[in-house]
Order: sequence, then structure tokens, then C-alpha cells
Amino acid sequence: MKIAVFPGSFDPITTGHVDLILRSLPLFDKIVVAIGVNSAKKTLFSLETRLAWLEEVFKDESKIEVGHFEGLTVEYCKSISANYLIRGLRNASDFDYEKTISQLNSVIGDGLETFFLIAKPGYSHVSSTIVREIIKAGGDASAFVPKEVIING
Repeated sequence: MKIAVFPGSFDPITTGHVDLILRSLPLFDKIVVAIGVNSAKKTLFSLETRLAWLEEVFKDESKIEVGHFEGLTVEYCKSISANYLIRGLRNASDFDYEKTISQLNSVIGDGLETFFLIAKPGYSHVSSTIVREIIKAGGDASAFVPKEVIING
């Protein structure tokens, strides 16, 4: 069984994330969209809220599961027998960073393979960081998040 993990903070999940995940579906038997919990990182939304959003966004996709983990992504992949990671690339900076991480993951993850998908032009400007800044400033971020993401001002 080809199991892939799409890891992230999803603080919040964006339309770009959803596009990448749905485009990945034909490649794998199962995709686990997993929130990586880093206690040193301050998030805008609680883990429970982010998990609920993911569950709601992907409720009709039988090949998608939602999870969360602490620690190394490669260890989480091992724990659920996933041999693949999915990562999105918006620009050259993303590529440089993700290439290095994927090479390290391949070594410490016993051959864990990373699949890179290029963001479609309509999503290449969307990032959770920018969406958080819009939300914190009281702006309307609805164009950048799935309809299931309800943000109460």
C-alpha cells in the first residue's frame, strides 16, 4: 500500500494546501494530512480547531486521513508505515529549503521519498503565514482558505 504524509502546521489550511492534496490523490492509496505539533512554535489556532477543519475539508475523500504528531516527521511516517512525503513548492526558495530537508529525511527515514508538486499559479502567492497576518490585522482571508474554515474575528 502506498501511504503518503502531507505534513504541515495548517495554521490555517489554505486553498493552496487543498489543491496540492487533491492533486496527489491519484498517486497514492492513502494520504495522511498530519499536523506537526511544535511546542516551541506559537500558533494562531488550536490543534483541535485545525484538526476539525482538516476533518471537515476532507470528509468526503475516503483516501484521506487526518492525524497529528510531535517530533520528527520521519518518525511519524515510520509509525504509520508511510514511505512517501508530499511537499508543495511555490518558488525557488521553497525548492532550496525542501530539497535539503528531503535529502536529510531520505537518510534518517530509511529511504523515505519526497514528492514535490509545483503550486498552480493561482496559489503560488498563498501561504499560511500571509493568511495569518491578514487575520491578525482583521482582514478578510476567505479567498485564501477553504469554505469550511470559519474564522471568528
